[in-house]
Amino acid sequence: MRSLTLKLTIAFLAVSLAGTLLLALWAGRTTRSAFTSYVHEQEQAEVLNRLADYYRLNGGWEGVEELFGSAPATGQGARPGRGQGTGIALADPMGRVIIPGAGNPRGSQLTGEALAGGVPVVVAGETVGFLLGRRGTAAEDEIAGRFLDQMNRALLLAAGGATAAALVLAILLARTLTRPLRELTRASRALARGELGRQVAVSSGDELGELALAFNQMSAELAGAAERRRRLTADIAHDLRTPLAIIQGHAEALRDGVLPPGAETFTLIHDEAQRLGRLVEDLRTLSRAEAGELPLNSREVDAKELLAHLAAAYAPQAQARRIRLSTSAGPDLVAVRADPDRLAQVLGNLVDNALRHTPPGGEVTLTATRHGEELWLQIADNGPGIAPGDLPHIFERFYRGDRARSRQSGGSGLGLAIAHSLTAAHGGRLWAESEPGQGATFTVALPNAL
Repeated sequence: MRSLTLKLTIAFLAVSLAGTLLLALWAGRTTRSAFTSYVHEQEQAEVLNRLADYYRLNGGWEGVEELFGSAPATGQGARPGRGQGTGIALADPMGRVIIPGAGNPRGSQLTGEALAGGVPVVVAGETVGFLLGRRGTAAEDEIAGRFLDQMNRALLLAAGGATAAALVLAILLARTLTRPLRELTRASRALARGELGRQVAVSSGDELGELALAFNQMSAELAGAAERRRRLTADIAHDLRTPLAIIQGHAEALRDGVLPPGAETFTLIHDEAQRLGRLVEDLRTLSRAEAGELPLNSREVDAKELLAHLAAAYAPQAQARRIRLSTSAGPDLVAVRADPDRLAQVLGNLVDNALRHTPPGGEVTLTATRHGEELWLQIADNGPGIAPGDLPHIFERFYRGDRARSRQSGGSGLGLAIAHSLTAAHGGRLWAESEPGQGATFTVALPNAL
């Protein structure tokens, strides 16, 4: 059976049939026992009434055997034990058997324990005898048999109706359960054909609904990843094409004698080759960091020393742009465990980004503070800030908020993406906060070294 609908239908039907069968067996057994007890109680009540009436009318038990067609067995021709096989026995208040039965011969003396198991015959508030055993078993069985036959026929009809209803409900339920799965199957095949972003309807909040939501999320992520990969390929091709075109053009001009082989031409070719090498190295670093393959030589790093070294390294660039570069360290700083070279690369990318976006006369501040179990390293500038629409995307590859800026002056577009990946490799967090016209603040949060 390859159809899940058929499997579920058979499973639901089997469960329904098993439940109906068990219910029928339990109902039959319980009804038989209850009905037999009821008939016995009715028969016993009738016998007690007849005995009480007889005693009331005759003032004693003399001749009571004839009441049940059981004459006393006397004389030589009497059969031994006659009457001992009847269903009931009657004893007087002293325990002497008057009507033999239930294994008690006439005239035998019963014990107190045997009398305690009997039913007293009460006349005018006085116990005048004890009734023991049962009577009319065959009649009871006959009545019970007729009743149970009728009840079994009713149970069979009910079971047949329940089975038919269960079959219909099982088919409906199986189709309801498998309909979302069929839709997911069709959507998955469409996804395999390249129809990325395919969505399915979410019609419930149960596990199937959660599965549909997960599929929709996966499909949307695949479509987004494909779009990002397409943009990445285009951006890489563009960034590689520009320096290659410059190098190729100047080389051809030198070969054809259009340009003289001067130092300026060779310097330009060298700079473009270096730019090309930096782009390739940035791509390699980013891919290794995102794949978790970038080795980290971690050790305890002092935040104050790191900021001082960073400020000294970027001081000439800041002076050339007429930007004030300052550092600030809070109290109770704790060393962090990190790769000092990679951490310096993260902060260097952030400082370089801040210097490029801060106008002359502005200021860039490097701050280290302790926040609970984390060390926060912040780079803040008072430049134009980041537009709200650009803020969620600034850590994406090749993203540039200022599209008017040339790619050469705007960098490769990988610095923030590399900083984000390297921070994550250290177990830390990197985020940006900005208000248009009020500058931007980048925060690197690293766990303290314990």
